[in-house]
Amino acid sequence: MAIRAVLWDIDDTIFDYASADRAGMRAHLAAEGLLDAWGSVEEALRRWKELTELHWRRYEAEGGDFRDQRRARVRDFLGRPALTAAEADDWFDRYVVHYEAAWELFPDAVPVLDLLARDYRHGVLSNSSIHNQDHKLRALGVRDRFEAVLCAAELGVAKPAPEAFHAACTALDLRPHEVAYVGDQPDIDARGAVEAGLQGIWLDRAGTGGRPELSRITGLHQLPALLRADTRFGAPSTFG
Repeated sequence: MAIRAVLWDIDDTIFDYASADRAGMRAHLAAEGLLDAWGSVEEALRRWKELTELHWRRYEAEGGDFRDQRRARVRDFLGRPALTAAEADDWFDRYVVHYEAAWELFPDAVPVLDLLARDYRHGVLSNSSIHNQDHKLRALGVRDRFEAVLCAAELGVAKPAPEAFHAACTALDLRPHEVAYVGDQPDIDARGAVEAGLQGIWLDRAGTGGRPELSRITGLHQLPALLRADTRFGAPSTFG
């Protein structure tokens, strides 16, 4: 049976999260007078990225309050474990102002969404919160492209758990084998989708390669051909 819908990851798939996070944190550190606290801006940015990944993985594995992973990031980054929740929230909110000022879609996102709009339905499944991602999609002008937006914080389960993918399929009233999932993480996104019965596609923008068992593209411009040439994805893609 042909693919009838595409489910999308957001961050680092259609939205350039890494660049926005980097630019936002650089501006925030300058505004907070914290640049001198680190050996270099690059060192501070590396530490922020490291902590973001650490606490995101912990949140994905353990669940809990979405805001707690933010607070933990801030406390670890500042080296102030006694920082109150309100103080951590205030610090993070000031960062968000700079982060949002740097928001941009990847250049290939809208052209491909336009190209696929007639033949495929679209939804979002993100390991974030609906508050964050709905706001982000609206600010970027693409919320109306997606029938459904589902996020781990509200679902109570995160990718790569099959239940997360199945919840998104249910929201579209489609069976898993009728849905393709596109994301930038080979295991959390592509492999997780395959194991849940969807057609998983790894968006490898960096051209990392490897993982021959996965369908892989290096840019969204390759997605329409992959979908239309073999909607069952009987073999991994050779794109890139």
